[in-house]
Amino acid sequence: MTPVRARAKHARHPHDDAPDTTAEFQRIAELPDGPEREELRQRVVRAWMPMAERLARHFRNRGESLEDLEQVAALGLVKAVTRYDPARGSAFESFAVPTIVGEIKRHFRDHMWGLHVPRRVQELRNRVRASSRQLSHSLDGRTPGVREIAEHSGLTEEEVRIGSEALESYSTLSLDAELPGADDGYALVDTLGSAEPGFDLVVYRESLKPRLRNLPERERKILYLRFFCDMTQSRIAEQLGISQMHVSRLISRTCNRLHAEVEADLEREQAAPERERERERAYAGSRAA
Repeated sequence: MTPVRARAKHARHPHDDAPDTTAEFQRIAELPDGPEREELRQRVVRAWMPMAERLARHFRNRGESLEDLEQVAALGLVKAVTRYDPARGSAFESFAVPTIVGEIKRHFRDHMWGLHVPRRVQELRNRVRASSRQLSHSLDGRTPGVREIAEHSGLTEEEVRIGSEALESYSTLSLDAELPGADDGYALVDTLGSAEPGFDLVVYRESLKPRLRNLPERERKILYLRFFCDMTQSRIAEQLGISQMHVSRLISRTCNRLHAEVEADLEREQAAPERERERERAYAGSRAA
C-alpha cells in the first residue's frame, strides 16, 4: 500500500455516506429560533438519516420491526441535531451515534419487556447473556455454570443469578398456552388457583367475636341458638317464651348492626394508609414551604 493510499484509508470517514454539515451546524448556532433555523435543522436531519437507519438495522431481529426501530433512530437523530454544539469541537458523528443508540436501547428497555424489570437487572441480564454465548463457543456447546459466567463477566455469582432469572422476563407466556406434554388442551391458566371464599369468613368471624361478647344476653343467646345450635326460630321462640316474629326481628336487626360495624371497621383500616400518606405529603409540603 502506497503512503498516499494509507493516508486516504486512515482519513476515510467511519461512515462512507457521512455528509459534511459543518457549515450548516455553524449557521444553526448563529441563527435565533425561527423558521430558517428549523429548516436548516431538518436539512441536516435528512442528510444524516442514512446513518440513523443503518444503526437501527444493527438491532433488527430482536422482537421489534425494522420500521419501528428506524422511527426510534430518527427520533434520536433529531435529538442529536437539536442538542449538538459545534463550539465544543467534537465531530457531530461522535455525538450523534451514542445518542441514537441510546434512544434505541431505551426503547427496548421501556417498551419491549413483558414484565417490569429494573434497569440494573436488565443490564445484568445483557451481560450474562453475552458471556454465556461467548463461553458456549469455547466449551464445545456446553452451557456454562454460574461460576464460569461470573469469572468471565466480572460479576458476582449473585449478580449472575439475578441476570439469569431476568432472561425469562423479556417476554411473557400466554395463559392460554398449552403446557408441554398436554394432549387434552391443558393450559397454564388451568394451573392457577382461585380466591378461597373461606378466608373472608374467617376475617368476618374474627371481627365479630368482640362484638358478639358485647351484645345483650338475650340477643347473644338467640344468635347462638340459631347459628351455632342450628335451632329454628320457632323452637327459639318457645324456649325464650316470645313470639317467632319477635325472634325474627331480633335476628335481622342484630345481624344488620353487626354487619355495618364490621364493614365500617374494614373501611377505616383500608383508609388508614392513605390518611397517613396524606399527612406525610402535607408535612413535606410544609417543610418545603
